[in-house]
Amino acid sequence: MNTNQTNKVAVLGTTSWGTTLAILLARNGIKVNLLARTESEAKALIDSGENTRFTPGVTLPRSLIVTSSPKSAIENAQIIVIAVPSNTIRANIDRISSFIKPDAVLVSATKGLEVKTGMRMTEVLVEELKNDWNGILCALSGPNLAKEILLGKPSTTVIASTSKREAKKIQDVFNSELFRVYTNDDIVGVELGGALKNVFAIGAGICDGMKVGDNAKASFVTRGLAEMVRLTSVAGGNPLTIAGLAGVGDTIATCYSELSRNRTVGFKLATGMKLDKILKSMDQVAEGVITTAALVKLSNSLDVDMPITQCTYEILYEGLSIEEAVLRLLGRNPASEWD
Repeated sequence: MNTNQTNKVAVLGTTSWGTTLAILLARNGIKVNLLARTESEAKALIDSGENTRFTPGVTLPRSLIVTSSPKSAIENAQIIVIAVPSNTIRANIDRISSFIKPDAVLVSATKGLEVKTGMRMTEVLVEELKNDWNGILCALSGPNLAKEILLGKPSTTVIASTSKREAKKIQDVFNSELFRVYTNDDIVGVELGGALKNVFAIGAGICDGMKVGDNAKASFVTRGLAEMVRLTSVAGGNPLTIAGLAGVGDTIATCYSELSRNRTVGFKLATGMKLDKILKSMDQVAEGVITTAALVKLSNSLDVDMPITQCTYEILYEGLSIEEAVLRLLGRNPASEWD
């Protein structure tokens, strides 16, 4: 167990992932404050001793402090973990910005892109904090299905930062016998891998719902990874990152697990269920739906060819039938695999 006595860590977000990370840190002997949205939400978590909505049946460690006060949660935190949906990140940062220490390390654990701008989450953080903060940014991403981690099943993740020193610090805080943490200096690649895999998981779910077979699904996922590599390269990331845990690893987990919310969206679409009904039936955000719209804007602005992403967007937002999308992808002109 990690007995690192790093100044307390604050986790922003009582999502399933935020709660999981807070529990993981507390189990490592780290002092953790989990920031809830409202006083009533904080009270419910404290009274029940668990997050009954997102992580039912998992007891919150006694060392984990739940609060709705941004001041008490954030002001003395040397490390702040951001684990909120991508479409709420600006509002959440605005809520806590005045309490962030100038030299605090910010760890983005949100996998997505901002719809309006196509910006990665660390880019949003920098823009929001402007000159009020001069600390270090990190991004955490990998094949991390929250439920499996809470059950004590082995998992791995990546901490990306331009600062090797800070990446090592975050690595030490999170690493445990069952949660192995690697470091990487490629924030762009790690963030894009974590965001894009959710888009391709929707298509993977469609493959499963259509029962097209393992050959077709493997081909689809692999060509999705090719799009991921193209965009990462043009956006300034290292394409080798996509061969690692934040790319291939996370894509495999998200595209093949029944625990994946984005795969579930695709599966239900293939059965004929409408998107708005699917989203209303879900208690948590399927980031891939939001990210698809942002990704189309980003890929167009960078002039990167992403046919799978484009078809996924048209299925979600423009009424393209799944059958037409399949025919369009299969009917593209034959080409070299690496063009």
